[in-house]
Amino acid sequence: MFDVGLLELAVIALVAVVVLGPDRLPDLARQAAQLLHRARGLAHNARDELRNELGPEYSDLQLRDLDPRSIVRKHLTEAMAEVDREAAKEKAKDSLPQGQVPPYDVEAT
Repeated sequence: MFDVGLLELAVIALVAVVVLGPDRLPDLARQAAQLLHRARGLAHNARDELRNELGPEYSDLQLRDLDPRSIVRKHLTEAMAEVDREAAKEKAKDSLPQGQVPPYDVEAT
């Protein structure tokens, strides 16, 4: 998600040791871990509450369908399909029936 490698983590740890000092760093790391633990708990509680509220419809809920890009893509492909159908109707209307010979113009080049 953040695309942070081992080198970046080492640099962040080194800067934290230099700025915060080795005596305050364990306490701050513990507080950060507790904060992440609480945030994870809140996320799980929200998910469980949503699951309880929606009931069986929760399994039908696809969060990827709520992506704005997929919504726009879906509507554009539907519109393009409609344009293609209209063009096919026009082409079929202008074409000759099966077996009919097209008119011949002698003066055409």
